[in-house]
Amino acid sequence: MKIIKKILVVLLIAFIIMQFFGPDKNEGDLTSINAFIADTNPPNDVHEILKNACFDCHSDVTRYPWYNKITPINYWMADHIDHGKGHFDVSSWEGYSLKKKDHKMDELIEMVEAKEMPLPSYTWTHGDAKLSEAQIKAIVDWGKAVRAKYSEQMQP
Repeated sequence: MKIIKKILVVLLIAFIIMQFFGPDKNEGDLTSINAFIADTNPPNDVHEILKNACFDCHSDVTRYPWYNKITPINYWMADHIDHGKGHFDVSSWEGYSLKKKDHKMDELIEMVEAKEMPLPSYTWTHGDAKLSEAQIKAIVDWGKAVRAKYSEQMQP
């Protein structure tokens, strides 16, 4: 029994020390999404959906909940953000080629239609990010309109 107590004390001390360390936060300038918004021109309802369900993990502007101050949760969240931005980063939109923008919008449509985005682990704690069928349709319709614009621009 004494060995278990010692192990628990060591684990508790390690957990407390870990709280003083954490990953860098993803807190860029809100203007980093302006190029994406200007280029894709989402209607107000879609812009609100993007803000609530997408931008935290897919831009340089993350709204952090209170529990992000707890290690190891903050590392888990940082990994989700890094992974999300690796697939689709609206803060880098200005640097994308027209072909890449079209491809990213195609991926967005595909993931939202398949209900693979936003991730369930995100919607557990962000109830406003759960998409209704009407919201999915609004995003898909907007995404298809953006892709049509890109297709037109890519014509010789």
